[in-house]
Amino acid sequence: MKLVVDASVAIKWFVGRSQDEPYLAQAEAVGTAIGRGGTQLFAPSHWIAEVIAVLAQVDGSTIDDALLLLDDMRPVLVTSVSVLRRAADLSISLNHHLFDTLYHAVALEQDAALVTADEAYFAKARHLGSIELLADFAM
Repeated sequence: MKLVVDASVAIKWFVGRSQDEPYLAQAEAVGTAIGRGGTQLFAPSHWIAEVIAVLAQVDGSTIDDALLLLDDMRPVLVTSVSVLRRAADLSISLNHHLFDTLYHAVALEQDAALVTADEAYFAKARHLGSIELLADFAM
């Protein structure tokens, strides 16, 4: 299985228990799938930085654990020009922020599935494929 996990999902791994996050069980299932092996994780180059930026605002005490776990996941960072171009095209056509469309562009380019908790983006982009709403994630 090939996955791209955006920050909206990864953040739940670190703040979910303390803030009664919705779909925490599904987020943990995503993390378990990655940790178990057999699942290849792809990410845009800003993935870890975006997760840490949010944690710095929400719960800075989780940053060290987050850095260790995210690095241990060994994501394949995808930084090609074709991904950037595709993300820009998605950003324009969907009228959505480029940092969000980068995750989807990586999924589309790598024939992977983007798992997101961002319902607004999912509603705009589901017709393009390679995207799954966290609420519906099942192994």
